[in-house]
Amino acid sequence: MGLLIIIYILIFIIFMLIAIAVAQIKLAGMNVKDFWSFIEANQILDKLYVFAKKYERLDVREQLIFLKEAERVFNAFDKVPSVLWEEEYQKYMKVLNTYKDIKMVRWESN
Repeated sequence: MGLLIIIYILIFIIFMLIAIAVAQIKLAGMNVKDFWSFIEANQILDKLYVFAKKYERLDVREQLIFLKEAERVFNAFDKVPSVLWEEEYQKYMKVLNTYKDIKMVRWESN
């Protein structure tokens, strides 16, 4: 009986923590879906950052994939306050500059 009460209390605490997290996201002026997209985009940003360092060696197919993924990252980052991603600013700018360079090269070749 005591174990069952402890389990109920733990489940209640978990739901309360989730509710508090959702409330904090709402108070920041975001949707939970946008925040979740930002978390996923942050993981993609790390991978794109590695590619951005060596973009001169990317073939056309890899450049297209880079451009598509970078646009997804930019869209997700635009939906959240910049305070949340201040730590990632350098990576974001490196990926953005590489994105611009690739777009410019592709525009010039067309």
